Amino acid sequence: MPDPQRAGGSDAALVSSTQQIRAVLRIRDFRWLWVSTFASSLGDWLGLLAKTALATELATGYQTKNFALGGVLVSQLLPSLFLGPLAGVFVDRFDRRYTMVVCDIIRFGLFITIPLTHSLTWLFIASFLIECFSLFWRPAKEASIPNLLQRKDQLEAANQLSLITTYGITPVAAAGLFAVLAWASRTLGLAFPFFLHHQLDLALYFNAGTFVFAAITVASIRSISTHRRHAEATQTTNLWSLLREGASFVGKTKMIRGLIIGMLGAFAAGGTVLSTGKIYSASLGGGDASYGMLFGAVFVGLGLGMGFGPRIARDLSRRRLFGLSIVFAGFCLLLVALAPHIIYAVITIVAVGFGAGVAYLSGMTLLGAEVEDDVRGRTFAFAQSMVQVVLVGTLAVVPFLVGLIHQQKYSLGGAHITIDGSRFLLAGASVLCVLVGVVAYRQMDDRHAVPLVSDITSAFRGDSTARRKLRRAGVFVAFEGGEGAGKTTQIRLLADWLRGHDIAVTETREPGATALGAKVRALVLDADSGVAPSPRAEALLFAADRAHHVDTVIRPALDGGRVVLTDRYVDSSLAYQGAGRALPVEEVRRLSQWATSGLRPELTVLLDLDPEIGVRRVDARAAADRLEQESLDFHQRVRQAFRHLAEASPDRYLVLSADAPAEEISEQVRAAVGALLADRGLPGLTDPPAETPEIPDPPADLSDPSVEIPTDVTEPAGHIERGSS
Repeated sequence: MPDPQRAGGSDAALVSSTQQIRAVLRIRDFRWLWVSTFASSLGDWLGLLAKTALATELATGYQTKNFALGGVLVSQLLPSLFLGPLAGVFVDRFDRRYTMVVCDIIRFGLFITIPLTHSLTWLFIASFLIECFSLFWRPAKEASIPNLLQRKDQLEAANQLSLITTYGITPVAAAGLFAVLAWASRTLGLAFPFFLHHQLDLALYFNAGTFVFAAITVASIRSISTHRRHAEATQTTNLWSLLREGASFVGKTKMIRGLIIGMLGAFAAGGTVLSTGKIYSASLGGGDASYGMLFGAVFVGLGLGMGFGPRIARDLSRRRLFGLSIVFAGFCLLLVALAPHIIYAVITIVAVGFGAGVAYLSGMTLLGAEVEDDVRGRTFAFAQSMVQVVLVGTLAVVPFLVGLIHQQKYSLGGAHITIDGSRFLLAGASVLCVLVGVVAYRQMDDRHAVPLVSDITSAFRGDSTARRKLRRAGVFVAFEGGEGAGKTTQIRLLADWLRGHDIAVTETREPGATALGAKVRALVLDADSGVAPSPRAEALLFAADRAHHVDTVIRPALDGGRVVLTDRYVDSSLAYQGAGRALPVEEVRRLSQWATSGLRPELTVLLDLDPEIGVRRVDARAAADRLEQESLDFHQRVRQAFRHLAEASPDRYLVLSADAPAEEISEQVRAAVGALLADRGLPGLTDPPAETPEIPDPPADLSDPSVEIPTDVTEPAGHIERGSS
């Protein structure tokens, strides 16, 4: 067996945050979900602008216009008070893809009715209903993201992209688009009086169209759909039981409890900033322009925290980072309360937003990575609905509390300072923020043995081995196929080519890559062992080998920035134990997903071969193992299963005919892997490859039993690759 840690040259290049985002965007299904998220978020922000503008247009009188504006905002927040947890239960019970598509279609229909009716009452009702369906859409989307990624360590980059899109890109894009559509309406109004009197209709129709586009996009992403077994399990339980189960999970899970406490405290502080912004700006001697600067500073800080927080924190534990970033935001909020000038206030508010952005990104990443799929929807919905409730409560109560404290003006060194209720509320919010940050930190700390100061110092200095591993981009390639397809030969040729380019390679296989794996191999594959496990036992044994294999060989190599080439992986289980042994494929998939913690190859090379040819190749060499001795019908089912898997994931599979000459196959494999590595910024991949040994073509007539099959064409007898999963 090749040494799993065999060095083949220098380490892979370091991967920046930008490259990590590019890596997740190369995953087809996630890329399309991101496109859908962009469309829906653009619709949400554009809709908010259009609805608030329409409310003030339909109302008459200064006071009525303000009430109408507030009515739109309240109607959007009210559904969270009672519908949020129920939406999470629905998301965990029913198919998430259909849920998102139906919600987008209904939101499209509701937005279409607003310009058609031009009624203030219907505007409030439609806004309320739109938010109700948005409460179902959001947790369905958030709960789906982890299932679309190849590795859990990609989740932070995926969340980073989603949050920057939702809170950084689309608000700005919506504002610009709203202005363009308003100008277009005025221009069209010169020729068509209808647009002159309905200037907001164009924005509302365009907004409705974004939801149609989002629905069509999500409908094409079949991998979002909830697994059949999971859907059947939840449908046997009533909604109340699922709701109670989700609440129990949140209350009893220490990490989740810390997350919820931290989020609620942070958003209560954020709501205080928004509620006091206008009065606080006036206390600094500013007007509407200053208020706009302070409001914008919050979102600038959020964007900076989401965009640059992970790069600064590096390998600092995300559990620690969550609580620490809330504490940081709390201290900065105290500086906001004490700021004597608008410039200082803007700078400190940006810092508050930065801490909040880091905390929100860390919290969403932890929720996605550490919450099981069957309760993920409820957990996301509970967190989001509680955040909305806290925001509503804060926005409603804080202005009254500010009004209870009278303004006092002081002169200090020639400078005039106004002290009013806004500063006291901001100071109180800072204390709350620090307290909940400390509580969250203590609930979630996963490095009790590591001193906090040294951990933070190490993170900022960027000198630890663990940190370097986090930033490396290991590449995982699996080779699959039936009997005698030549996988080991192709792995050897590819490994030699990569080492010729000074790229570190780990060659491995399933089963048998570890001492434990060798024992599993003897149990399930040795035809002379006298042990014949049942199909379910066989699947469990392969899963046990894979779990140990991933933990001790594959993940360490990927963390070290190496290219990992494995002879068989999860798809072999789906083909051999699923289709071949006629076990429920979805159960085998879930078992393997649990064993690997969701680790998937970036590329799977399928060497497709007629089972009759493959079996003859096997018969021409050493004694066949238990799976090689199975019937031709068994191997035909295995081949069809591999083909179906490849058809379902064309972006992840490279399907090649194993009948072709070995060197011709190797050239196609090198081209695919070279393109994959070139995306990681590795130089020299287009240079001539290192010299590889000549591999003779297999004889044309393999049906002649007297013909000796060259061992260079097929796998050596010492390599176990049959029926492993």
